[in-house]
Amino acid sequence: MSDEQKTEVTEEVTEEKAEVAVKAAPAKEEKKEAKVPSKFQSLVSEIEKMSVLDLAELVKVLEEKFGVSAAAPMAMAAAPAAGGDTGAADAKSEFNVVLTAVGDKKIEVIKVVRDITQQGLKESKEIVDNAANEPQTIKEGVAKDAAEEMKKKFTEAGATVELK
Repeated sequence: MSDEQKTEVTEEVTEEKAEVAVKAAPAKEEKKEAKVPSKFQSLVSEIEKMSVLDLAELVKVLEEKFGVSAAAPMAMAAAPAAGGDTGAADAKSEFNVVLTAVGDKKIEVIKVVRDITQQGLKESKEIVDNAANEPQTIKEGVAKDAAEEMKKKFTEAGATVELK
């Protein structure tokens, strides 16, 4: 069996597993049918036909194309709730946790990134790999105590982190 055939079989098996996992996941509660504006109807119907792996690939392509992250809206939504007090201009209450250097324990750093960001292994590995070229923001708008705790975890894993 050639490498190309092996890759093709592996992709098919992985895609089937992902589809089975989605089908096997118990429904928490019945979902209400979302109202889709007519201008997006054809786009939504095309997305509904896609497999889970294709959707993940599409998200990655859109993130790269437009320079955004699918996780950004969650971080932006959490930031106002964490801050609260805007009157204290001189005392900084929110910090960005930025990974500046990985160190020798790359696997440990990947584990910490996964734990903090709640992302998958592949995404966490990409963040760590990219940190070698330029600093990577791990979390934005984090309270001082939480940011210090994150910094401590990274330091224990051998990485260098800045709080900005």
